[in-house]
Amino acid sequence: MRLVLASSSPSRRSILLSAGVAPVIAPADVDEDAIIQDLGHAPAAQVVQALATAKAEAIAPQYPDAVVLGCDSMLLLEGELQGKPKTVEATIKRWQQQRGKQATLLTGHHLLSPAGQRSFVRETTVHFAQASDADIRAYAQSGEPLQCAGAFTLEAIGGWFIDRIEGDPSSVIGLSLPGLREALYSLGFDASDFWNHAEA
Repeated sequence: MRLVLASSSPSRRSILLSAGVAPVIAPADVDEDAIIQDLGHAPAAQVVQALATAKAEAIAPQYPDAVVLGCDSMLLLEGELQGKPKTVEATIKRWQQQRGKQATLLTGHHLLSPAGQRSFVRETTVHFAQASDADIRAYAQSGEPLQCAGAFTLEAIGGWFIDRIEGDPSSVIGLSLPGLREALYSLGFDASDFWNHAEA
């Protein structure tokens, strides 16, 4: 059985590869801003779930015999959802706001398969360090956090600036392995059904 990842995220791909799965990479082209706007003031979990579902549904028709996984992550900081900062200056501003604080990283997941579909959201509390202005600027200029929800990574340079997390580390990186396992089980699959399958 093939697992198709409806994402170009290197972090999500890396999680799966480390777990023995070589996913088919099929980035979904969805208008995230339009989906978020249509949802209005929906709860944060509903937003990330809607985005994950849209990504999986955009790709699924091309892979009718596979399990398609869509994911989306956003950071909830002081009641406001934060997506990808995309620019160095936006990253610096974001880090000046979030340093020394705690926030919730939400990752929505949606699986589509011949056996059915499953959706779930994982929430993890992230405690940000009191990063110096110089480190914030250097981190932003590295380019690493520009395309990351919450403007940080846990597994690379950003690890310097995360004091601790409460919850699932893989979810913070972009994809919850425990949640994926549970969803696969509920659809009648074993995690090992997907191990060591080469990319198409």
